[in-house]
Order: sequence, then C-alpha cells, then structure tokens
Amino acid sequence: MVEHRPMLTLITHIVLISGVIMIALPIWITFVAASHDEVRMTQAPIPMMPGSHFWENFKRTLFGSGLSGNEITPVWWMLLNSLVMALSIATGKIAISLLSAFAIVYFKFPFRMGFFWMIFLTLMLPVEVRILPTFEVVANLGLLNSYWGLSIPLIASATATFMFRQVFLTISDEMLESARIDGAGPMRFFWDILLPLSRTNIAALFVILFIYGWNQYLWPLLITTDSDMTTIVVSIKQMLEAAEQSPQWNIIMMTAMLAMVPPILVVIAMQKLFVQGLTETDK
Repeated sequence: MVEHRPMLTLITHIVLISGVIMIALPIWITFVAASHDEVRMTQAPIPMMPGSHFWENFKRTLFGSGLSGNEITPVWWMLLNSLVMALSIATGKIAISLLSAFAIVYFKFPFRMGFFWMIFLTLMLPVEVRILPTFEVVANLGLLNSYWGLSIPLIASATATFMFRQVFLTISDEMLESARIDGAGPMRFFWDILLPLSRTNIAALFVILFIYGWNQYLWPLLITTDSDMTTIVVSIKQMLEAAEQSPQWNIIMMTAMLAMVPPILVVIAMQKLFVQGLTETDK
C-alpha cells in the first residue's frame, strides 16, 4: 500500500517542475531568438516571447547565405556533413563491436581474455589523450578534409564491445547447441540468432553513438581546413567569431535549433527500442 504524504508529493513536484524549467528554458530562449530579427536581438532586455521572423530566418539560414557579409558553407551542407559522420561512427562502432564481442565469447583462441582486457583498458584513453598521434596518422594517410578522416579514428569502441559481450553471455548455451545440431556454422549462428536477439541493444547503442558522433567538436575542428567539410557543431562556434561585429544571434540560434533536429528525430523514432535495449536482461 502506498502512503499518501502531501509534503513529499509537493517536494517531488517542485523538483520535477524545476528540472523541466532548467532543461526547457535554454531551448525556449533559442527558439525565441531564432524568431526575431538581428536588430531586436541586440537590444535590451532580451525578448522572451516569439517574434514574426521565424520562417524568414529559417530560409535564410538553411538555404541562403546565413550570416550577412560572410561567405560560409550553407547550413544544409554542414548538416549533411554531420549526418554522414554520425552515421558512419555509429554503424562502424556497432559492426566492429559486434564482431569482436562475437569472437571473444564464442571462439576459444589463445589469450582471448587478454585481448578483451586490452580493448577494455582503452576506455582510459579518450580521444583527447590520443588526438595528436591520431592526427599524425590521419594526415600521413591523406585523410584530412574527408569523411573517412572524420569517422574512422572514432569508430573503435571498447564500451560497445563490452556491452555486446555482456549481451552474448546472457544467451543460453542451448541455442548454440541447437544451431550446431541443425548444421549452422558460426556466421549462420551470428546472422540468424545473435543479431535478431540483439536488435534492441543495437538500437539503444545506435542512439547513444549517433548523438556521440553528432556532437563531436574537437576532432572535426582539427582535421577540417576546407569549409565544405565543416560540421554543424563546429560551424556554430565559427559563426560567433565570423565577423568583426556583434553576433547575429537570430541566425546563430536558428543554426543551433537546426542542429538539435536530427538527434531528436533519432531518439523519437527509436525510443521504444532504446528503452527495451537498456532494460532487458534476459534473452
């Protein structure tokens, strides 16, 4: 029986409402700034209600010249660059991690646990720690200003390998024995049994890795010197420094709003599988 405690109910609602306000207020301010003209956004106080220039700013930002007086890559092209990079990182990490976890769990080869722990220890080496040698390798291979250079160095993932290893360990040995009796080889077992059973986990990891790839800032900033390869996250910072004048907040905030859309769509489209992938424990 659940006790009715008015004070506890009040406190929980206050905390919940406060959390919603803290999260939603910056997004609301971004939306409001994107709906005004650049003159209004330089005046005090900052408006808190939407203006009438939203669609004008939208068309100017997405398809037009964007910031006035600056020759920059169209925002739609930078969104495409970010989309290609995020999809490449997410799919590459999942593919490599699935195969490596499959090998570690189901193949008995010498030092397999040693290799697993070597992979796991790379969690202590984030991109920022190994960024200089990685940049040197990418530059020597001629991968600067390319989609390959944006995505390949970020594909390896110890976290995904560990996660899929734990998923595969929950699959009963009876399934493996049944597959052997039916004459299925290792890859047939992988495609017909392991992948379908790991569908929700793959979806959950895809959402996380897509957002991880989409939000990359430091790595694209280092290896892209061509404006046509600029990603949307890097472009927002460049817009703040683009002109020797006050920032055009309406265009910058509209760009920030457009940068939020693809991750939101991915989360909405895969939210059911995402929740199942994080909560399911039995296969």
